[in-house]
Amino acid sequence: MNIAYAMGQGAAGQGASGGFASFIPLILMFVIFYFLLIRPQQKKTKEHRQMIDSLKTGDRIVTAGGLHGRITGVSEAILTVEIAEKVRVKVNRGSVSALAQTGGAPQATPKKDKKADNGNA
Repeated sequence: MNIAYAMGQGAAGQGASGGFASFIPLILMFVIFYFLLIRPQQKKTKEHRQMIDSLKTGDRIVTAGGLHGRITGVSEAILTVEIAEKVRVKVNRGSVSALAQTGGAPQATPKKDKKADNGNA
């Protein structure tokens, strides 16, 4: 009976600090999630919003649906985008996903076959 009483005393003595100690892993997990997931997403959203607010006539864009075009008209919430010669569509500002590269797509360079080069050098 003395052994059971001694075990009970040890558990009662840790009750005050044990409650807070059990929350430390939960707090650490939240801090890790904040720096790895929440904060980068907020930063990305802020950059996207700044890009949308700075759109102007002549910018080349890519919409969320995958259309590539050049902005020909700008209003408060709607952009007029020319997707082909004399083909214009109106899109919401929010549907713009990115600015397109102005230089066009980079061309792929053909790779040399190493087996063919061995005898030619």
